[in-house]
Amino acid sequence: MIKKAVALVAILSILLGLTGCQTAEKPKITPTTKDSVCTIGLSFDSFVIERWTRDRDIFVSTANDLGAEVNVQSAGGDVSTQISQIKYFTEIGVNAIVIVTADATALKGAIVEAKSKGIPVICYDRLVRDAGADLYISFDNNKVGEYMAEAICLKVPDGGSIVKIMGPETDYNVPQVMEGFDEVCNKHDLKVIATFNCSNWKPEYAYEFVNSNFDEVSGADAIMCGNDALAGEVVHALAERGYAGKIYVTGQDGELEACQRIVEGTQLVTVYKPVEKLARLAARCAVALASGQSLDDVTSDSSGESIYTQGEFNDGTYTIPYIAIDPSSVSRENIDEVIINSGFHSREEVYINQKAN
Repeated sequence: MIKKAVALVAILSILLGLTGCQTAEKPKITPTTKDSVCTIGLSFDSFVIERWTRDRDIFVSTANDLGAEVNVQSAGGDVSTQISQIKYFTEIGVNAIVIVTADATALKGAIVEAKSKGIPVICYDRLVRDAGADLYISFDNNKVGEYMAEAICLKVPDGGSIVKIMGPETDYNVPQVMEGFDEVCNKHDLKVIATFNCSNWKPEYAYEFVNSNFDEVSGADAIMCGNDALAGEVVHALAERGYAGKIYVTGQDGELEACQRIVEGTQLVTVYKPVEKLARLAARCAVALASGQSLDDVTSDSSGESIYTQGEFNDGTYTIPYIAIDPSSVSRENIDEVIINSGFHSREEVYINQKAN
């Protein structure tokens, strides 16, 4: 049975399809007389990354279809604000909390507090370490790194040089991606000549780094970027100096502009992560946990197709349930098949800057 709770209908959730939910203020609450309503608190660290709005919309739509209400909040990139939001969700007694965090450690206390109140917590896409979350659901981040490195190694001879421009070290996805990336690169003796971490995943920092260190960066065979937004700013900086397309650039997330750069030849590869599958599955898991059901009951998508691998993950202190969805490497050779045929982006959008072949 879902425990009785004060049902939340946040203005942010009502306007979900029209706004980016960029506020840290507590939403207004409309009481309900329903005896049993599944309420889920969904907290994003920010919407600076393009894909998060897609994740949000699909998660909320799926949860609504399952009879749940979702209170969406964004911390605007401020960790203390996100902690306050999670504590707020705990105070008002939501049935489950789903968190997208940019900090792998700072939210531990807030999660432990929520769990002490009997509220299950899901770490969505990014892990909070040592918190004992009820589920960590993400993509196979090691494979993301492997795919980037493999694409580079197909183009760059053994012993070549690379630059790494990544997200913040506080995001635990970063070391996971780098583990997979480094494992492949080490086999080919690729030399890292410069590294940089962009605080809060802000793309402008990547642009500034390339410009400030161009003599060094221009000597690289390839630049590994932590996501497509960073890659976009790197390509921007390279283009201003006539180097776009001369140095291989990688990214991840399958953003539209990244796909356009791939067909134009200024980005080598992006790693596509089917966020629709992740968001739908996460919503189903959240409703299941909020209802006291087992995650074993959530085994496939609506078509019956198995869409993930399920196991366990050590968060540093606890072994917690883990679900990982496989990503896909996207290059000029397979972009039509992976991106366009799947409906993630349309052909007209991807090829807008050039005639389709």
